[in-house]
Amino acid sequence: MADNEQAEGADGADAASSKKGKLKLIIAVAGFVAILGAGAGWFFLMRGHGEEKHAEAPPPKPPSFIEVPDMMVNLVGAPGERVQYLRVKVVLEIKEEKQVEAIKPNLPRVTDLFQTYLRELRPSDINGSAGLFRLKEELTKRVNNAVAPQQVSAVLFKEIVVQ
Repeated sequence: MADNEQAEGADGADAASSKKGKLKLIIAVAGFVAILGAGAGWFFLMRGHGEEKHAEAPPPKPPSFIEVPDMMVNLVGAPGERVQYLRVKVVLEIKEEKQVEAIKPNLPRVTDLFQTYLRELRPSDINGSAGLFRLKEELTKRVNNAVAPQQVSAVLFKEIVVQ
């Protein structure tokens, strides 16, 4: 009887160990498959990035420029102060070359608007970089109103002197 119990105990231990062995085998196979799947996914994703050739965008067209005639205006001052003058050389930046011919006929209007505005300035209005930035923004707004529907990207100062 003891031999039968030992035989049954050995069979039970073998059955338990074979169940644990199968479970370990299944876990190992599943882990191996998961690693292979991750490796294959990484390979296909990374291989696609290395071989892709994007169509290159054409290089941006360089902007065009229109020179505005030089202007010299007197600035508004307090009574009794000496008269100060502002001399400005301005260039208009335009995105496309074809707009240049559409804007050139309007240059007398642009010059008139600039001079009218500049004559109302005080020397303190254009002191420092903040004053010049405000002046540039205001001139850009005025030139865009004058040449509408054409568009000027920026007003650029070539020279600005207060005497």
